[in-house]
Amino acid sequence: MGITLLNNSLICQHAVTIFQAGLQAVAPGAAIKKHCCLKEEILSVDQQDYDLRQFDRIFVVGGGKAGAPMAKAIEEVLGDRISAGVVTVKYDHLEKLNIIKLQEAGHPIPDHNGYLGALEILQLASSADDKTLVICLISGGGSALMPMPVSGVTLGDKQTATQVLLDCGATIHEINTIRKHLSVIKGGGLARVVYPATLITLILSDVVGNDLDIIASGPSVPDPTTFAACKAIFTKYAIENEIPLNVIRYVDSGVVGDIPETPKMGLPFFKKVQNIIVADNSAALLTAKEKADELGYNSLLLSSMTEGDTCNVAASHIAIARQIQSASYPLQRPACLLSGGETTVRIKGEGKGGRNQEFVLAAALNMSDMKNITVLSAGTDGTDGPTDAAGAVADDTTVQRSLEAGMDPQQFLDNNDSYNFFDRLNDLYKTGPTNTNVMDLRIILIL
Repeated sequence: MGITLLNNSLICQHAVTIFQAGLQAVAPGAAIKKHCCLKEEILSVDQQDYDLRQFDRIFVVGGGKAGAPMAKAIEEVLGDRISAGVVTVKYDHLEKLNIIKLQEAGHPIPDHNGYLGALEILQLASSADDKTLVICLISGGGSALMPMPVSGVTLGDKQTATQVLLDCGATIHEINTIRKHLSVIKGGGLARVVYPATLITLILSDVVGNDLDIIASGPSVPDPTTFAACKAIFTKYAIENEIPLNVIRYVDSGVVGDIPETPKMGLPFFKKVQNIIVADNSAALLTAKEKADELGYNSLLLSSMTEGDTCNVAASHIAIARQIQSASYPLQRPACLLSGGETTVRIKGEGKGGRNQEFVLAAALNMSDMKNITVLSAGTDGTDGPTDAAGAVADDTTVQRSLEAGMDPQQFLDNNDSYNFFDRLNDLYKTGPTNTNVMDLRIILIL
């Protein structure tokens, strides 16, 4: 199938269609049911069978932006066999459920509602025994949505530390290393609390490389990180004076051995845990690629593990697009470049935006001398940073249109104000809550 008589409007529609195809591939409900099947009293989870007649109770706990549809799916699989459940979700990310309670809470900065949800999860998990099956539903955002601070650290301390780490450009691996050491639930804490119960954790991955200890800070897996690593992160970003004193004292106590480390590999309670990734960024990208092929593009999946500074990543993507246009390599036109993962933004200004909007603005500046190119970058959760947009769209007219509107795009980029830039151009991409979360999708179409 070829592409003919395309205009920028149709190309933009194609970018959205490709993104939506990727989104549908990681719908949490379908992902849960793909991996969980009930036949009479045998629950099969990724070819591992559980005879439900051996359990007196089934609890469902968890947290994350995709928690509501995951909870709905597990209710549809197990029905009234579920004894009780609590899952913490981001505000307005809801479903109608029959048994499992949804606790709405704040993200990415944890709030008191998140603490209340975590407290209920902890109380339910603590009541489990060897005749209890606990099913934990984890998705992106779970770290912020299940805040249960360790003794000596307050919720306010965690809120401040999280904001400082976000602002300094720390990676999600680094942020969650800190979170795990400040939490009762994360970093293997949940597995320790529910023992001797049997624990199944169903995971929607929002982490580059699908590292189980990083997704929602790994409540059911051993933690390979250390207090020393936490201290090194503070030093790396020179934020020791911005991190609350309670946090610094707690980490220092851990470094010298006065406080026990987070649970590590080999502890007995991990032997009764099964962890399964039910959907991830790769699944979304592969389906998006299929859609691009179907629309007639020659497509290339660059990586599902893209990390690094957002502006640098944008420059490298546009460099590949430029080579396609000038040398027909590595693809012939019409071409579609796809990538996923999660970049980082170093906050320098006082504007409003997110990593996807900043990626698109940086890309627009890098491609200002090109023709017939469209870029869409958006978060699969429907939220980009502290905004109501999933991301943004730009084409070869973006910079010129902004100049004609009296805006300096470089100034907006320097001020981290991509949201207001694209809002004035009517080029924000808004999906509303998608109830899934497998990081970001970036789509570049080149004619």
